[in-house]
Amino acid sequence: MARRISMATRTELVEAIIERYRSSCRADKQRILDEFVAVTGYHRKHAIRVLRPSESEPPCARQYAVRYGPEVREALVALWEASDRLCSKRLKPLIPILLPALERHGRLDLSTELRDKLLTVSAATMDRLLSEIRVVARGGQRRRAGMSSAVRRSVPVRTFGDWNDPLPGYVEVDFVAHSGTSSSGSFVQTMVLTDIATGWTECVPVRTRESGLVIAALNQARSLFPFPLQGVDFDNDSAFMNERVVCWCRSQGLEVTRSRAYRKNDQAWVEQKNGAIVRRLVGYGRLVGAEATAALGRLYDVVRLYGNLFQPSFKLREKTRIGARVVKRYHPPVPPIARGGCPFRCGRGR
Repeated sequence: MARRISMATRTELVEAIIERYRSSCRADKQRILDEFVAVTGYHRKHAIRVLRPSESEPPCARQYAVRYGPEVREALVALWEASDRLCSKRLKPLIPILLPALERHGRLDLSTELRDKLLTVSAATMDRLLSEIRVVARGGQRRRAGMSSAVRRSVPVRTFGDWNDPLPGYVEVDFVAHSGTSSSGSFVQTMVLTDIATGWTECVPVRTRESGLVIAALNQARSLFPFPLQGVDFDNDSAFMNERVVCWCRSQGLEVTRSRAYRKNDQAWVEQKNGAIVRRLVGYGRLVGAEATAALGRLYDVVRLYGNLFQPSFKLREKTRIGARVVKRYHPPVPPIARGGCPFRCGRGR
């Protein structure tokens, strides 16, 4: 009969015998338990747990003495600020150096006990003590800027097949990093803008990826093109996909679109110029600082007109698939200035 009754029947059986089981003596409990296990098929230990009286109150949480109070936190905040807001694992070995310096200059006045606590506190405890002040320091709780962010969702996607021969003024925009063999730290980047209709390309060096500098580079690039810009197509780089840059572009009357994530062919025109112009001209070395940025800007000033006015380039006219073979036909090679009735307007703004 074991395990042949339904769960509803087992529940009814528990309700029927639970009070009698709890009020019985030890011998009667053993007999009731034998019958209950035989009928329900429960394991004996589980049957005991089902029939025993429930605890009226949950067990109290264990209380721990507070070792690092608010005075430790205040002193730790001062050390954190003096270290230029380092992470806790880097701040811990710096405390023995910073602490005497802050005391010597009157920034901290600590007792011996408090001083010992600061010297022995672990990095994990420092993270807990500094968690609230870090949220305030960065202007609120950090939010992961993924593909579901509001800015990205507000920008429509444009693929490589959606251009449909646009008029001059619609450009693809991308960054080329001059980081050398290591992407750590700050380094110069080149913003590359390529017009879809004509192939006209402008390169503007940017010292860092800060949104204000990105806007300044976009504004500078507008003055270099021989025609007014109508739209910009970005990749999903956070340097472009942020509220400040997107709002500025829209305020200037520019149509803003973006490529699909991890689909480099959506920006095939500018990706080709990244290698044909920037990498071929500058290479793969690491460039850092204001002087390197200015020198790179002067270099682009020298070569931009040669590439846009005199250097012929191919442009795809049609692509046909015949079985497994793809046949591509191109327009005759001409310089960008000769495409689309492009009027030349000589202007500098660098």
